[in-house]
Amino acid sequence: MSEDRDQTDRFLLLVEERQAKDPRLTALQAALIVGAEEGIARDSRTFARLLGVAHALVLRELNALVEMGGPLRIEKREVRTLRTFYAVEQR
Repeated sequence: MSEDRDQTDRFLLLVEERQAKDPRLTALQAALIVGAEEGIARDSRTFARLLGVAHALVLRELNALVEMGGPLRIEKREVRTLRTFYAVEQR
């Protein structure tokens, strides 16, 4: 139990740090970036399920992040489910 709490605290700290580095990011956008960098989730459905967030919100924030030139790139979209696979842009 304590290990899960430690991982959650670490994730939230990383999200906070990411958002502090780029104030344009919403908390959800920062979480998407950290989640991809840490290997927590690489698709929108998994991310939404793990964080307990509506998939539509994740899609909206992911698309906004990519449009503003964020560090994620979209790799594939499933037409039927809208599940979107993404990865960290190598710069």
